[in-house]
Amino acid sequence: MTTKLYTKDEIVAKAKEIAHMIANTEEVEFFKKAEAQINENQMVREKIASLKTLQKQAVNFQHLGKEKALKLVESKIAKIEEEIDAVPIVQEFKQSQADVNNILQLVSNAIANTVTNEIIESTGGDLLKGETGSKVQNSKPGSCS
Repeated sequence: MTTKLYTKDEIVAKAKEIAHMIANTEEVEFFKKAEAQINENQMVREKIASLKTLQKQAVNFQHLGKEKALKLVESKIAKIEEEIDAVPIVQEFKQSQADVNNILQLVSNAIANTVTNEIIESTGGDLLKGETGSKVQNSKPGSCS
């Protein structure tokens, strides 16, 4: 029995298909809606603009070694971040980011684990030990290792 060998192009095409599937999940739809609501929220937009300005000031103060001014700006940044995070739609948006990231991690782990297991199995290895066939063969008593 021969195993079909795939090309990089075939693998990338399948990855794009999976990406399309992920982009069309409930989690991604919720993410897009939450982001739109944030972008429509004047108060949040203003706070984000203030935050960006303060962050630039913080970088400048740090570069210039102005520690007192830096600490003052950092406390203002923290206060604005707390105010932004207190907005319910921002909390929902952050949760939706985590949900989408979890899907991506699940897919990544499934791919990595399946590739590893298939390598072990195809070489006659030991799945429980996580060793390929050549490792198993060469670790038996009387082998050259």
